[in-house]
Amino acid sequence: MAVSPDDPLILVGRVAGGFGVRGEVRITTYTEDPLSIAGFKALKRQDGSPALTIASARKTKDGVVCRCPGVETKEAADALRGLRLYVPRSALPEPDDDEFYLTDLVGLTVRHIQTDQLLGRVKSVQNFGAGDILEITPDLGGPTWYLPFTRAAVPEVRVSEGLILADPPALVGDHEGPEEKGLDENEELGDRD
Repeated sequence: MAVSPDDPLILVGRVAGGFGVRGEVRITTYTEDPLSIAGFKALKRQDGSPALTIASARKTKDGVVCRCPGVETKEAADALRGLRLYVPRSALPEPDDDEFYLTDLVGLTVRHIQTDQLLGRVKSVQNFGAGDILEITPDLGGPTWYLPFTRAAVPEVRVSEGLILADPPALVGDHEGPEEKGLDENEELGDRD
């Protein structure tokens, strides 16, 4: 099943494994309210094919536990561990004026907030465990780079204008070397007697 670029799939959860001996499925949710994942009923795989249908759900400390037709044993539920669960963007409620979904950032132009210099476009939003980061593709080519998605580094997001104003932290190599400090290249930086 093809995924429409006009209605991209949004990651809303991941199967964490089985729960108990009757085939209940533990799901780690990425929704504001963990139980809202049950409202989608039919969840999809990344390619748009059916993944799970939720018949019932209850909240737990780490997400939700669901009953899903066709999953009758703990072994069947455990076999789904790691399955990522998606819904079409159109299935999500529209965000408030000052809110957005992370997927809405993909494709936005990124400019430096102080200089208005074009920095690139958002290729993707990643999270490797320490918070969300924006992967930026420079418009002039070259390797992508990451921008922390924090208020300090990204003070303004204007989704309706297709624009992110950023104040990226200094990049490695953008520091003063010994010559700029007025030091001989053999002299060490730091405390001197």
